[in-house]
Amino acid sequence: MFLGHYAVGLAAKRFSPGASLGTLLFAALWGDLLWSALLLAGVERVRIVPGFTGVSPFVFEYYPWSHSLAAALFWAGCFVLVCRAFRGSARAAFVLGALVLSHWFLDAAVHRPDLPIGFAGQARAGLGVWDSSPATLVLEGALFVIGAWFYFGSTRPMDSIGRYAAMTFAGLLVIIYAGQFAGVSPPDVDVAAKTGLAQAFLILFGFWVDRRRHPKV
Repeated sequence: MFLGHYAVGLAAKRFSPGASLGTLLFAALWGDLLWSALLLAGVERVRIVPGFTGVSPFVFEYYPWSHSLAAALFWAGCFVLVCRAFRGSARAAFVLGALVLSHWFLDAAVHRPDLPIGFAGQARAGLGVWDSSPATLVLEGALFVIGAWFYFGSTRPMDSIGRYAAMTFAGLLVIIYAGQFAGVSPPDVDVAAKTGLAQAFLILFGFWVDRRRHPKV
């Protein structure tokens, strides 16, 4: 899932107006950022098989540290503790933890039954929406529209930069997703991992956009 993770990050601004959009997106995307880093390190494994599902070419072989339910719960707790350690509010800590945990549940909707439940064992989850391109498009599109509606409805631009930068950010996400949806598979796992890590630039963009917008009171 791509747009869905950004959608929950955008929507979370309504529930934690003091947190930067960049921070919210970082929490929502943590699972994929960690997965990309662990792929490069050789800790987790994936194969690329074009046409494996209607949307994704990835055959996930081993990724319990980034994408198991147990890992999601662990990392969510870490985000809560770090937020509180840096004197973040209880609400912000809860929202960040919920965003980290949301990653597993959103992925469980689209993946085939390959998402681990624990760090070891054979229990897997996944509803397989990725097998249907139209269903995936409807699901992610709906989530993104709702997330963007929450973000734009709970913030206001400080100036024209804040207005158009936010619109550009939303449009860029849609363009990137359209490119992914076109079915062009990465040539190898290293490229896939580095592309995943490149989402850090979108997170930085989110930080900048949010600096030009105020929460509505």
